Amino acid sequence: MLPTVFGVVALVVLATAVLLLARAASPWAPALAVARGAAQLAVISLVLAGVIRSPWLIALVLTVMFTVAVVTASRRLGAVRRMVLPVASSMAVGITVTGLIVFGTGAIEPSPRDALAVGGIVIGNAMTIASISGRRFVELADDRWDDVEGWLALGATPRQATVQLVRRAVSAALVPTVDQTKTTGLVTLPGAFVGAVFGGLSPLEAGRFQIVVLAAIMAAGTCTAVLLTRWLAPLRTRPQLP
Repeated sequence: MLPTVFGVVALVVLATAVLLLARAASPWAPALAVARGAAQLAVISLVLAGVIRSPWLIALVLTVMFTVAVVTASRRLGAVRRMVLPVASSMAVGITVTGLIVFGTGAIEPSPRDALAVGGIVIGNAMTIASISGRRFVELADDRWDDVEGWLALGATPRQATVQLVRRAVSAALVPTVDQTKTTGLVTLPGAFVGAVFGGLSPLEAGRFQIVVLAAIMAAGTCTAVLLTRWLAPLRTRPQLP
């Protein structure tokens, strides 16, 4: 354990030092994020040891994950009270439809353990895509507001005036996921694949599991990004950047 602590501290010090030298706006953010993540992982490790075989407790854990993800993404987009409904609805649809396909088709066994593993990964990625797509749409609307007003003045509906911005925001939000999927096995070895191999699965079976997970992330993220940006699209006033 001691070498792990030293290694993590050294990496955090390196990241913080580079940000301080660059005079970044939030140089302590990586250190705080790692400290919080370590504390949360310690707690969740203890919790999961007691719930891994209980479907109801796993459902509760996934609900907590989803709630935290929604609040986190909503904060990135502005006032939580205003954004929580569109974020929660968009993520819920994407995650639910994806889960029904993954487990309904038998691509992954519908066991409590696999539901927790896949659900946690998909929820986390849907949160990230919601944050990126929503912020990118607001930024584009702010930058191109003169164009939006021009379309509105010509008689376009608020949704028609921002249709190109929606498309660009969705495309931007999916770039990391698409790149990760395209380069899997060549540039990166995803955590789910490595964990499955270390857990005793054959590389072939681990690869099968990983490609299902990647496809699930893509499907859930696509649904989330499209639904969220279309929800935000009908603008009549210039949006406020968070």
